[in-house]
Amino acid sequence: MKILLVEDEKELANEIIIYTRSQGFVCEAVYNFDDALEKINLYEYDCAVIDITLPGGSGLEIIDKLKGLSPKTGIIIISAKNSLTDKLTGLDLGADDYLTKPFHLAELNARINSVLRRRKFDGEKIIFVDELTIDPDKREVFINSQNVILMRKEYDLLLYFVTNKEKVLTKESIAEHIWGDHADTFDSLDFVYSQIKNLRKKLIEKGARDFIKSIYGVGYKFTTL
Repeated sequence: MKILLVEDEKELANEIIIYTRSQGFVCEAVYNFDDALEKINLYEYDCAVIDITLPGGSGLEIIDKLKGLSPKTGIIIISAKNSLTDKLTGLDLGADDYLTKPFHLAELNARINSVLRRRKFDGEKIIFVDELTIDPDKREVFINSQNVILMRKEYDLLLYFVTNKEKVLTKESIAEHIWGDHADTFDSLDFVYSQIKNLRKKLIEKGARDFIKSIYGVGYKFTTL
């Protein structure tokens, strides 16, 4: 899952980056209004963690623009101001949660997971797709009750496919979502094919059907049809 962090306090931002990445997230960070605006116009995210007070503008404006560009993106406001007005305004604009500084990183992680469950998994903790079972909290995968051992990027790929079931995903969007925004600077995307090949092989060896279909000249689609 891919997170955008918009936070001008760089020490706090670095702590959040390190912690969320340790929890298996791809975390991209910016520190001011203009860079945040550029990010949301160029890339897609599963969840955005946004401070209200930013150099160059308001985080509330970023939230408003983000909801227009990507309505399914979850949003958590973090702010040093425990202001009811800011909280209500943010929630009215479409934010999912509001966390007042200082906070424990574990609490932020729990809030992110809660938002993702609501946004991506209909509030369910366990994902079921035919013979496939995924436990996002434990990062575990089962085929007909058999545990499937996946490498980190293989698991991230599977979760991305499942949360975009029946949608055609380009190699570029897959690379950016799994390896980060900087993937658009890579000379080749052959590694995407290699990772998907390994994932398909592991799933099929455990008895799953071939869920991942190649769409010639475009990318891939996870389908149960």
